[in-house]
Amino acid sequence: MSSQDEAMKTIEEVTLQILLLCQCGIGTMANILLFVHNVSPVLTGCQLRPKQVICTHMAMSSILILLMTLFPNNVLVAQRNPLNDLKCKLEYFLRMVARSTNLCSTCILSTYQFVTLVPGNFTELMVRGRSPKAIRYFCCSCWLFGALYNVYIPMKVSGPQNTHNKTDIKSKWVCFTSGFSVGIIFLWFAHDAIFISIMVWTSVSMVLLLYRHCQRLQYTFRSHQDNRGYAETRAVHSIVMLVVTFVSFYLLHCICFILHIFFIDSRLWLRHVGEVLTSSFPTISPLLLIFRDPSYPCSLILNYRKPVI
Repeated sequence: MSSQDEAMKTIEEVTLQILLLCQCGIGTMANILLFVHNVSPVLTGCQLRPKQVICTHMAMSSILILLMTLFPNNVLVAQRNPLNDLKCKLEYFLRMVARSTNLCSTCILSTYQFVTLVPGNFTELMVRGRSPKAIRYFCCSCWLFGALYNVYIPMKVSGPQNTHNKTDIKSKWVCFTSGFSVGIIFLWFAHDAIFISIMVWTSVSMVLLLYRHCQRLQYTFRSHQDNRGYAETRAVHSIVMLVVTFVSFYLLHCICFILHIFFIDSRLWLRHVGEVLTSSFPTISPLLLIFRDPSYPCSLILNYRKPVI
């Protein structure tokens, strides 16, 4: 039975590796397309809109997450270039910084979309004033905050341990972490909980605002507001879908992390599952932004107009 169990584990691990490879390939191409589309106005001398600035930083952080998830942990790469202490420290640090930046950028995108829907003079000043510069500073601050927040990572990560066990070949492909106290783990969850709470709050608020707005429009003539209302509704739906996708995969990754702690025999398999979950949002998010944005040519496939109810 032990040989059969080991064969099944190998098949599962290979399947997860293939899935991870497909995710990273599709996600990297989608993020490159998202990045190029949002940066292209600079080539014509136009200023980037706030949403384009945010999507650019989201695409860069997503590409970094996918690359840092694929190459250091892919079995074929690890066999040719065994991991060492420096590679493990650098890979883990870059992935954590990119993950923090991706979370922060998604939160900024959700907050900005909510602010544009709030009626009042503040919204006019925010949207038409100096918001591109402010958004650019916020996005750059996400990278700086992510680097400072994870500055201790290199001290807690080490390369593969030499177990002198010929049967334990897989240990050469795994980086080891140690010394993470309860306080550090609490800070991790507090950091994520703050950003996720803001995203959920802004998403729920946007849905409520649109619902009230649509109720008011049911009793008024809206021929001149139809296009704008449709564009706002479509944009809000995209952000809400983005937030729901992020929160769903984040919760699944937390469950996988808890199982990874308690089930010692399945740690490598759960590690691969965690990598697939980690790369899922960076893969899906650019596809949502591309297919839900009417300015993309490929969005014409799904760009049919629905009546606003």
